[in-house]
Amino acid sequence: MGLISFILHIDDHLVNIVNQFGNYTYLILFAIIFIETGLVIFPFLPGDSLIFAASAMAANTKYGLDIWLVYLAVVIAAILGDSANYEVGAWSTRAGSKHAWFNKLINEKNRYAAENFFERHGSITIVIGRFIPFIRTFVPFISGGSKMHYGHFITYNILGGILWTGLFSIIGYFFGNLPIVKTHFSLIVIAIILVSVVPIAIVALKKKMTLKKGFH
Repeated sequence: MGLISFILHIDDHLVNIVNQFGNYTYLILFAIIFIETGLVIFPFLPGDSLIFAASAMAANTKYGLDIWLVYLAVVIAAILGDSANYEVGAWSTRAGSKHAWFNKLINEKNRYAAENFFERHGSITIVIGRFIPFIRTFVPFISGGSKMHYGHFITYNILGGILWTGLFSIIGYFFGNLPIVKTHFSLIVIAIILVSVVPIAIVALKKKMTLKKGFH
């Protein structure tokens, strides 16, 4: 319940963080985005809504946040996080059964969903996956595990990081302070999550329909 409350009311929590930590807020934003994208065992952190809320606060002068510093913090964190996750995936493949304990920490259902999405869409998944909760945490891990060349991976990583953080920064900055958005922020967060998971739901539905046809 604590995590769900944090996600749904992240705007209130972020206000407390800004009031308490001031300019260190940028480091906190960096850390949360880096952990979500870089550590495969933490896919549940609220990346989308965090960027949205921070950008909305940057548009309000009373909070003292600079939108460019907010964007710089989250985009660098997103790119470095995916790169770290890629290395973890590569290490996991190299280590094999010697570190079986590590694989037990990973949500297998989300991992398989990301693998299926990756197999269906190829390298562009590194970009598309940025916009889908859970999937974005597992895609770089799978990329490293599949021994994709890092030079190929980093190109899509940078593109995806710029687009993902840029989109939610722009939306948050220009629309986050509208009265209707501020009043119904929790519903907006839920809507962001639901819209984000639509692509993976469509892929799963198509796969299920294909399997059913195969049995007839």
